[in-house]
This record gives sequence, structure tokens and C-alpha cells, in this order.
Amino acid sequence: NVGDNVGDIAGMGSDLFGSFAGSVCAALVCCAQSPTLHKSWDMTMVPLVIAAGGLVACVVSCVLCLALFGVREEADVEVLLKRQLMGASIISTPILILICYMYLPAAGFAVRGKSGVMWWHLAICCVNGLYSGLIIGVLAEYYTSASYTPVRRLAVECKTSAATNIIQGLALGYKSCIIPVTLVGATVWVNYTLARFLGISVGAIGILTTLASSLTIDAFGPITDNAGGLAEMCQMPDYVRDRTDVLDAAGNTTAAVGKGFAISSAMLVALGSFGAYAQTKSLIDAPMIGAFQFMGLIFGAVVPYWFFALTMESVGVAAGAMVEEVRRQLEEKRANGVNGAPDASAEDCDKCIAIATNASLYEMVAPGSLIVLSPLGVGYVFGAEMLCSFLLGAVVCSATMAVSASNTGGAWDNTKKFVKCGGLQEMLGDEYDVKLHGKKSDTHKNAIVGDTVGDPLKDTSGPALNIVMKLMAMVALVFAPSIPTKGLIEHFVTKA
Repeated sequence: NVGDNVGDIAGMGSDLFGSFAGSVCAALVCCAQSPTLHKSWDMTMVPLVIAAGGLVACVVSCVLCLALFGVREEADVEVLLKRQLMGASIISTPILILICYMYLPAAGFAVRGKSGVMWWHLAICCVNGLYSGLIIGVLAEYYTSASYTPVRRLAVECKTSAATNIIQGLALGYKSCIIPVTLVGATVWVNYTLARFLGISVGAIGILTTLASSLTIDAFGPITDNAGGLAEMCQMPDYVRDRTDVLDAAGNTTAAVGKGFAISSAMLVALGSFGAYAQTKSLIDAPMIGAFQFMGLIFGAVVPYWFFALTMESVGVAAGAMVEEVRRQLEEKRANGVNGAPDASAEDCDKCIAIATNASLYEMVAPGSLIVLSPLGVGYVFGAEMLCSFLLGAVVCSATMAVSASNTGGAWDNTKKFVKCGGLQEMLGDEYDVKLHGKKSDTHKNAIVGDTVGDPLKDTSGPALNIVMKLMAMVALVFAPSIPTKGLIEHFVTKA
């Protein structure tokens, strides 16, 4: 329960708020570099006003949904959560358009690389980002919810073995990348065409205008999951656990929507920060063909895999230490004559929490250093142009890996819950046997193996790749004034 609170609420909250701050900062930098917008404080601050407008829309949507709709049966829980998010998106649309109309010059304005940008161009960029994020969230739900075919297909594969479950789950994750990444690519093309990098940054803000609603429904899952765990530990009646499982299933679906928002916003935030860096270094028209550029793309594509491996290893190390501590406690109690499943003392719990906490701090030193130092090393050693290609390679690779890992892990999690609650009975009909396909059966155990593999994918390495995209681009932007046009290697090659 402690881990759920830290990982699913604090972790996802910090990720989404980091994207929110990064998108606003990137847009503010682009506004400050605009030949027109920087002359007026109101026009320069328009990204903050857009963000505030989205907050108003979320509050209105929450009040309306609670007043107009209620929960009369189990299926209404998930529907009400979705209505709140979709309502916030619909209400945000006219607010965003009105803000752009009121705060931007009617005669048009110029941004770095383009003149004649109209207020409605930026409004289209906002709305484009808003609905792209919503669609990506819905797609994440399709691939991870037990209500749809992909997860149910995984549940059937669990009849065979854990291996087939894992193989099909990996295929599901890879397939789930196609439409979201294509959609983000189309969003980037439209927004860049209309308003260059300012359009991309504002598109990221558009995705996050419904942040308050998406974070609220994202927190619903771990809260209900904790409630179910408490009900089980307190040995409450079975119907209590059944009700918390219904709430938890709805929460898992909405959590997938939240992860979709986080990944799509991270991609646009990273590209917006990259654009601000490129504008700061006057690299808008920099060539992408060259030895250093190709090398930068390859180096950038390697970094997410390196980071992914480090975080997965960290989970394995921490899990191994936790298992050894639990074994030690059990052996110690059995040596003292305690049989069965002994209750853990406060001291025993503290030791386990200390292992997880220490691991979360010490094991992140290497991955964190990699993300902060790698763009600086590339920039100072190889120069500003190679850093551009390095960042692009890292963003593209991180985006596909993040979508795949998050959706694969989410699908395995809901597959386990689907098998546990007897969902295969509807699919198998007369062939269904509780001992073969229900709770504690081999099918259920195969689903648990997939969920165990998927947890670090969807809760650790996958979401952490959002930070890789954003932080590398932000580090490059912050240190842009000190990064040389030609790095040490290029100076050495020129002299040679």
C-alpha cells in the first residue's frame, strides 16, 4: 500500500506536473524569442493563461458530472470517470479559443522561422494537442482494459502457459505504439506548420489542460487498490473485497488513460524544449545530413535502452533484497517456535520499507546521472549540431519504448484480474472449469507471472522514459548558452 501511494500517486503526479511545467516553460521561451509577442507582457504570458483556462474547465466538468450523473450500478463507475475527463476536454475547447482570441494580436504575429501567424493558428494548435491526448488515452484504455479484445486474448493464452502470455503481451505492446506515435507525428506536423516550435509547445499545453481531471481519475486506481488490500488484511466479508475489485478494475482502466496522457505530453514537451534549444542556438535550419548528425542520432537512440536496462536492474536488485529480508524474518520466527504465517511486527515492516526506500534513492544515481550528463557530454565534446540529432534520436526511441512498456504492463495486470474474477467463464462457456481456469488455478498462476514481469514495465521503466525525453531536452536548453557550436572533437579534426 505504501508503494502504491508513492509510485502511482506521487510518481505519476510528479511526472504529469513535470510535463505541465516543462510545456509552459518551453512555450514561454518561444514567446520571449518572438519578435512580436515579447513586446507585450500579456501576449508573452499567454501560455500561463491557457493553462489556467484548462483548470477552470476541469472544475466545471467535475461539478457538472457529479450533479448530473450518479453511480447506480457497478458499470457506472468507469463511465462516470470517463465522462469527467471528456467533459473537461469539451469545456476546454471554447475556453482555449477565447483565450487565444483575446490575448493574441488580431493582425497576426511572428515567431522564430515564420511570420504571419494568426491567433486562430495557435488556437488550432491548442485544440489539436487537447484531442490528440484524449484519443491516445482512449487507445491506451483499449489495449489495457479487460473490456476489450487484446486483454481477453491474453487471458485465453494463459490457459497454455506463462510463456505464451508473455509473448502475446509483448506483441500487444509493440502493436499499441503504431497509432499513438502516428497521431503525435501528425500533431507535430500540423502545429509546426502553423506556428513552428511555439505551436508544438502550445500543443503540449493543450494535452495537459485537462491535467486536474486526468490526475484525479488516475489516483482513483491506487486508492481503491489500497482499500481492497486493507479489506483483505482485516479479513472483511467477501462482498467488500468484490466491491473494491470492481472499483480497482475501473481505476486500472483510467490509470492507463493517465499514462497515455503522460507519454503523449512528454513527447511534445521534449520537442518543444528541443525547439527552444534550437532557437537559442540559431539551429532552426541546421542540416541533418553529416557524420556527426548520424552519429548523434545513433547515440541518442541507445540512451533510452541503457536507461531502461539500469532501471530494470534496479527493480531486480531491490526485489531480491526484499525477498531475502522476508525469508530471514520467517526463518527467525520459525526458529523461535512460531508456525504458519506469522504477523509482522512494526520493526519488521520498517526494515522492508527501508530496503525499498534506500533502493529508490541509491539505485537512481546511475540512471539519473546518465540522463543529465549525456547531453552535456555530447554538446561540449561534439558541438551544438550533434546535440540536436542526439536529442531527436533519444525522443523518438523513448516515445515508442514508453508506449510499449506501459501498455504491455497494464494489459498483463488486467489479465490477471480478469482471470481471477472468473472472466474466462463468459469466453469459454461450457468448457470453463473453476479448478482449471479460475482463481488459484494454473491459468491464474500464468497470469500472475505476466503481471509480475509487467509491473516494472508499467510502473518503473515505462513512465521513467517520460523523464528521459523531457529532462535531456531541458538540460540542453538550460546549458544552451555555454554549449559551443563546434565541440572539442570537431576542433581536433579540423586542426588535424
